[in-house]
Amino acid sequence: MAVIAYINQKGGCGKSTTAVHFAYWLIAKKKKKVLLIDADAQRSSSLWLKGMEATVEFKVIQTPDDLLEQIPGLMAEYDYLVVDGPASLAEETRAILFRADLAIVPVQPSGVDLRSASDAVRLIKQAQSVRSGPPAAALFLSRAVKGTKLKDEAMTLLEQTPGVTLLKTVIHQKQAIADTSGQSATVWDLPGRPATESAKEYERLFKEIFALLP
Repeated sequence: MAVIAYINQKGGCGKSTTAVHFAYWLIAKKKKKVLLIDADAQRSSSLWLKGMEATVEFKVIQTPDDLLEQIPGLMAEYDYLVVDGPASLAEETRAILFRADLAIVPVQPSGVDLRSASDAVRLIKQAQSVRSGPPAAALFLSRAVKGTKLKDEAMTLLEQTPGVTLLKTVIHQKQAIADTSGQSATVWDLPGRPATESAKEYERLFKEIFALLP
């Protein structure tokens, strides 16, 4: 049993998209019993999953007290809890980090996003200090454009983040990924080469994340 949280205070980084795809991957590829907890006020992931006709179970939990109190009980019912954190580093995110085994921070290759990721890492390290260990933490580059200097510079900067694993897989920006939410689908469900390429990237990313789990 493990709790995997996707967090970032910056919206549009691919947090909800990655959380939904990861939960789906754990079920479809690893045959695990999974619950996605939507802690984001926008409810992007729960509305998305509602349209997928119960492929992935989900529960909306959005207050710090409810997150702290309900996550332990839910852990006993599922193999994995995947938490889609709010687009902020407020008390809800702190509550999630006090229950998470692994915190994943998606980062877009821009100056604003890199600074936002630094703030998220700082919050993770505070939780690690209080808990004397967990959660483990990892970053990955999201919504990158192939062959750009910005992507290479972002990877170089992220590699210098102390105490946090930088995942090797990069998720590149594609319209196929952007289309998944509106179609209540995942990239594995969509036709075409771009969707297939994105599915392969997610597969590599999730294998890296899965290897970090206790």
